[in-house]
Amino acid sequence: MSRFTIRRPRLADLRTRSAVLAAGVGSVAVLGAGAAFAAEAAAPASPAKVSAAVAAQAKAQTKAAEAKKTVAKPVAAVSTSGWAKPVDAYTLSATYGKAGGMWASNHSGQDFAVPTGTPVKSVGPGTVVKAGPNGAGDGPAYGNAVVVKHDNNTYSQYAHLSRVDVKIGQQVKGGQQIALSGNTGNSSGPHLHFEIRTTPNYGSAVNPVAHLRAEGITL
Repeated sequence: MSRFTIRRPRLADLRTRSAVLAAGVGSVAVLGAGAAFAAEAAAPASPAKVSAAVAAQAKAQTKAAEAKKTVAKPVAAVSTSGWAKPVDAYTLSATYGKAGGMWASNHSGQDFAVPTGTPVKSVGPGTVVKAGPNGAGDGPAYGNAVVVKHDNNTYSQYAHLSRVDVKIGQQVKGGQQIALSGNTGNSSGPHLHFEIRTTPNYGSAVNPVAHLRAEGITL
């Protein structure tokens, strides 16, 4: 009969094994936590979270755009002598001196084809001497009209207006709005009829384009 010796584990061995087991359990715990973290990161966001993120981004973009946004204000180009064009954007139509059945004699001014409601500006500094319907006293063919007397003893006339924004005796500057364009009176379509005169009355018109050019304004 063989003999064998039962060896009892030493206290040091027990401590070593306990440490190994504890380390293993800790590793599993850490690995499990890492796996859970990875699973959470990879999981798709809920519709509510996506919607909230999109809304937040849109709000941020809108706020940034508003911060950069500037309001463009129309600025009239005024010459060194204080004169300007009667309208900012236009198409030149009937010219001064043009013959045709639309007028009792040759055309007395320069027409600017513009939409109804376009701001009409005084071409130079001066005083309003006529304003109102019936051509401001020059006859119904002009519709609503304004006449401004300038410092160089010439007069500018603006006709077929949809609205008059000034009164007789009012002081105006070159480039200052005085009315809105329209289609009143003897008019074939929306436009501004513009004249330069030597008196405030009908019949004293001169070439308006040449006069504006002399004041530094080219149409």
